[in-house]
Order: sequence, then C-alpha cells, then structure tokens
Amino acid sequence: MTDTPTIQVTVAAPVDTVWAALRDKDKIRHWHGWEFTGGPDGSLDQEIDLIYFTDVTVGERAVALNGGDRVELAQVEGGTRVTLTRAPRGDDPDWASYYDDITEGWITFMNQLRFAVERHPHDVRRTVFLSGTATTSPLSALAIAELSPGDKYELDLPGETATGQVWYRSEHQLGLTVNGWNDGLLVLSHNPTSHASMALLSLYAIDESRHTELTKQWHVWWTDTVLP
Repeated sequence: MTDTPTIQVTVAAPVDTVWAALRDKDKIRHWHGWEFTGGPDGSLDQEIDLIYFTDVTVGERAVALNGGDRVELAQVEGGTRVTLTRAPRGDDPDWASYYDDITEGWITFMNQLRFAVERHPHDVRRTVFLSGTATTSPLSALAIAELSPGDKYELDLPGETATGQVWYRSEHQLGLTVNGWNDGLLVLSHNPTSHASMALLSLYAIDESRHTELTKQWHVWWTDTVLP
C-alpha cells in the first residue's frame, strides 16, 4: 500500500512563530511527545534530535523528517496552516504494524503544537503519560458524552472535577483543555481495532508535589479502570 495520510491544523500565529516552534529544540519539547529519560528508547531530547535534526532536509518553511514524513507551513487566513504528510506505508510488515499508531501519534503532536503556540508559547510543560492495550476506552471509562470542538464541559477526572473546552476531536482521539491544570491539555485515545489506548496530560506552572499527585492519581485510575 502507498497511501499517505495527511494531518492538518491551523495555528493562530504567524508563519515565523510556528516555524520556530518546529526548528528550536527547546520549543519542540513544549509540544512533542512526553517526558521520559533513560531506558532502551533513550530520552525525549534524543528522540527530538533523531526525528527533527538527524538526516532531515530543510526547505522554505518545510522539512522532510527522519523517517520520510514531511511538514509544510503555509500562511492562511487566521494564521498558519501546518500540513504533515506521512511517508508511504511501504511493504515491510514489521514497520507497517506500527504505521497507524505513528499516524495517531502525529495527530496528537500536531494538536499539541497548536495548543503550545497559541496558549503557552513561553511556558515549560510537564507531562503524565499512560498507555496500554485495553478493551475499555478511556473515553468510555470517564463517561464522556459526544462533544464537539469548542464545546464547554464539566467532567469528573481522577481526583478532581474538571472544566474546560474541547480542543479537538478525531476518529480515535479527544483533546480537552483543563482549567485546573493552569490551562492544561488532556488527550485521550483508543483504537478499537488494535485496542491501543492512551492518556496524555500536559501541565503548566505546577510544582513537583502537584505533578507527583496527578501522576499517582492517573496511574491508579488507569490500572484499575482502563486496563483489563
């Protein structure tokens, strides 16, 4: 198969601002992935260096990334349109098995890019990340009703009652702003085919004790409620 999915977001910021968020390592940390250090997969800094700065081709407001994905920026009404075009799926069955999961990851990251640039352009981000194979969708576990981008919500999250708005929605993902995390972002995803599930919290201006508290609350909820 040679299908090449595209992911687009429009960021309410000038092209130069969005370009800087794509080419400055410190700024990429504000939206790409989640915090991790050590282990067989290295660290977030190593991942950023590999994807965005190793064997890449940089053009006029466009960059072909390590792995064959391509990101292009264009000025449009309302800001900057960011288009990520996936590399072709290819014929390697081992690589193909990860292809859809990587696409889902890019959907998350592009929407986190928009969030970071628009809402927290100069703020340091802390994260909590949970993932696993689950028959129960985290959206179902939280009893989240059908919500559309821009809708306001009030929702019982682990350890707190949260309010905010829907930041984005895709086929398998939901992004919610969370007022109680100093305008943070919660991304929930569940692929009903592979049963791959994820919760990713982006937090701002919180101290270490609050980060530890949220990490514990969400890990307990994830283990007891989402995972089999």
